Amino acid sequence: MPTIFVLNGQSATLDADPTMPLLWALREIAGLHGTKFGCGMALCGACTVHLDGQAVRSCVLPLSAVAGRQVTTIEGLQSKQAKAVQAAWVALQVPQCGYCQSGQIMSATALLEKNSTPTDADIDSAMSGNICRCATYPRIRAAIHSAAAAAGA
Repeated sequence: MPTIFVLNGQSATLDADPTMPLLWALREIAGLHGTKFGCGMALCGACTVHLDGQAVRSCVLPLSAVAGRQVTTIEGLQSKQAKAVQAAWVALQVPQCGYCQSGQIMSATALLEKNSTPTDADIDSAMSGNICRCATYPRIRAAIHSAAAAAGA
């Protein structure tokens, strides 16, 4: 049964089992490999995408749940905040191994799209579901503050 939704700003129809996790539909059917598999239990955040602007874990979200809705992956980030986050990630050399970074960027962008001047506590709360095995958390927080300043400028 096809699922019709908006993927990165374009209409998309994916013909797959509606119970398939969105992550696998994105990676295996849509061919978008920027969203990563981490834990498969929505605990690490590597699979984070935006669903109608909210950061969600695609590894546990069934494809049927996105019917008629808007999904944005790391490949489709276009907002001013997203560009500021990506620039800050590069400028502050946030990634170490890099595996979790697409999920981190998706969560950071969702935060800044709702809160243009986050405090450390806001950042810690918004990013608490994204685990970085390299522990780059101080650089992530600094990059979010830098992106907030740049996006607000």
